[in-house]
Amino acid sequence: MNELPRKTQGLGDEALAMARPKYVGKAVQRLEDPRLLTGAGRYVADIRLDRMVHAAFLRSDQAHARISAMDCDAARAMPGVIGVFTAEDFADIPVISAPSRMRDYRATKCTVLAADKVRYVGEPVAVVIARDRYIAEDALALIEVDWEPLDVAADAESAAHSNAPLLHEELGTNILFERVFETGSADDEMAAAPHRVSGRFRIHRKTPLAIEPRSYVAEPDRANDGLTLHGSTQVPGIIRDILSGLLDLPGNRIRVVAPDVGGGFGGKGSLYPEEIAVCALARKLARPVKWVSDRSEDLCSTSQGFDETIEAELGFADDGTLIALKGQVTGDVGAYSIYPWTAALEPVQVVSFLPGPYRIPHYRGEVKGVATPKPPTGPYRGVGRPASVFVTERLIDMAAAHLGIDPAEMRRRNLVSETEFPYRIGSGIVWDRSGFAECLDEACSRVGYEGLRRLQQEARAAGRWFGIGIATYAELTGIGSRISVAPGMPINTGTETASIRIDSTGAVTATFAVASHGQSLETTLAQIVAEELGVRPEDVRVVHGDSGATSHGTGTYASRSAVLGGGAAIVTSRVLRDKIRRVASHLLEAAAEDIETGDGRVFVTGTDKSMSFAEVAHAVYSDMKALPADAREILEASESFDPVTGTTTTATHIATVEIDPETFAVKIGRYLVAEDCGRMINPLVVDGQVHGGVAQGIGAALLEELSYDRTGQLLTGSLADYTVPTAVEVPHIDVVHLETELPGNPGGFRGMGEGGTIGAPAAIANAISDALSPLGVGVTELPVTPERLFRLVSEARNKTDTEK
Repeated sequence: MNELPRKTQGLGDEALAMARPKYVGKAVQRLEDPRLLTGAGRYVADIRLDRMVHAAFLRSDQAHARISAMDCDAARAMPGVIGVFTAEDFADIPVISAPSRMRDYRATKCTVLAADKVRYVGEPVAVVIARDRYIAEDALALIEVDWEPLDVAADAESAAHSNAPLLHEELGTNILFERVFETGSADDEMAAAPHRVSGRFRIHRKTPLAIEPRSYVAEPDRANDGLTLHGSTQVPGIIRDILSGLLDLPGNRIRVVAPDVGGGFGGKGSLYPEEIAVCALARKLARPVKWVSDRSEDLCSTSQGFDETIEAELGFADDGTLIALKGQVTGDVGAYSIYPWTAALEPVQVVSFLPGPYRIPHYRGEVKGVATPKPPTGPYRGVGRPASVFVTERLIDMAAAHLGIDPAEMRRRNLVSETEFPYRIGSGIVWDRSGFAECLDEACSRVGYEGLRRLQQEARAAGRWFGIGIATYAELTGIGSRISVAPGMPINTGTETASIRIDSTGAVTATFAVASHGQSLETTLAQIVAEELGVRPEDVRVVHGDSGATSHGTGTYASRSAVLGGGAAIVTSRVLRDKIRRVASHLLEAAAEDIETGDGRVFVTGTDKSMSFAEVAHAVYSDMKALPADAREILEASESFDPVTGTTTTATHIATVEIDPETFAVKIGRYLVAEDCGRMINPLVVDGQVHGGVAQGIGAALLEELSYDRTGQLLTGSLADYTVPTAVEVPHIDVVHLETELPGNPGGFRGMGEGGTIGAPAAIANAISDALSPLGVGVTELPVTPERLFRLVSEARNKTDTEK
């Protein structure tokens, strides 16, 4: 996979020099790698504690049924079984609910284990605790459950009907929320538009599929009536806070630690019943309790992504100028509103981002979320934007084809221009300065767009199905306190705090509430701190993923860690650096403004007078004669950063595909990404995030689908049926970096961890549609499997034959 040279937009020579400092912007090798690549990493599954017991969960095999009776006697009598627990054993724990301030939002209620009825296949109904996992699993087979099956409305459209069977009778409906976004007069302007294109689009449900399934070890502290939960979670602070209320324990007696975590992609960013259960049972049994999910459990119980149907229409003028956009989004949110993100997270993001990076003066977007008997949907890499970009970019290509305009030119005519920032789109999102047009132009230039079009003409003349697809998008990253990550959610996700200290040996430790699960935060945050303080990255120990180390913090999600964590690192480092300068001014007998730092030393500019950080620390902490009392400052600082609204990130993806007319297999040829993530902290890390995101986007475009039948049974419950991209399906990926200036952010950083996933499905869908355009075939459903392609082509051919 090749990295192409990056460009810096809008920077003079002086600013350009500042954009490439000593450590920030350098391809520093990951500091995590020596530990992880030599097997010294520590994951939850590696944790072994004295007197530890193991949990296994009995899960429902019914999508919607009442529990008439449950007989656990045989399981309890099995040698090695310590206990079998059902819903009544957790009756003292409050129900789990994810409230929202949205008008008429209906929050569902969920117990730790299903009590009276189950609402999806995979919902836990009992838990066995045994000496080891093997005994616990064997005991599950001895539990007998009598079910009373209930009617099932397995898809969102049928579940939304007034006469549909209700999952939550107390709510009186399966529709958990409805919302409308409107700017201008979309209905009138659409009716008056000279041209219109429309479609009914479908993006199917998928799973995050992290390489490490969800895992937890709950360790009780009998001496202090406390608890430590070791969990493969992205959000240790959020989990600590909610467990405090559920278990009726003050936060200082609960510690949630995320050790090394093998991927998350959003699936480890929510509260799960298993977390609560192992914690409650560890306290009840006064011994550690461990649970490690297997892959089958992961597929049927971890939160899932996507699952929307979108009806959309785009109106435009004779010259291609966009006039109006309308969209109706129906989201299948599963059985429960997931904590803390609510059921509105994914569908509302879809409708919010539909206008994309384009000037569309009139917009109306309607959205509703419908409960169905499936696992809850929750955050998945890109949250809503893969679906919205798929729809909008397909409409742009359809409009271009309607007018006979090249797809790239259609975008150029409508992208928000540099002079229009900040720009408010129809849903209310405000884009700040970002390289919308620059990314498109750079992508077309680097990929040789005109040459690809000539190559396509030759391929078509030879009877080959060869297509070129473009996707241009914008996303809001590093969201600040003014905007909730999920609409109306009751917790603050918009601030991040860094605490940095220099101890008595001169060693630097930086503590954050973010929780890395593959983002290389130990490297990138160390680079920032090192650059600001004047030490080397390897001299900075980064502590993260431990709720006990910080007073507040919500974790890693929504492309926030570089923006918020990096911003907090900068402002905190600068406060600490000023302390070092003031202390050193006494020790080196110079004015504080003449003191500089670098390579772990403090020196007076223009002289040879210097001392090490260790010597400064010794003077502060140990040598009571070195400094006057009023000059002795503790070398610690803690500051917060809030980007308020967030930062805009943009990219253009261009893909080529060729379709085998016999097997309908899709082979991706060229793939290029031109992205603007602002000032890069580490180009190696950025490239890795782009490559991984594109690979996941290819899965969403071509392969991955959680398929359920009409009774709510999962048909793709193993990796034999749920297919994911391998190295064979992922092409070489060229990446072009643009680093546009970002005023108001101390580091100039933009989030970029989700972008590859956002752009790839749309680019590939447009490429496939372009390849098959001579047949009149257009993609409106993802993933585009060979079976779906076969049906589309067959229908087009049958239509042609009928017309003849």
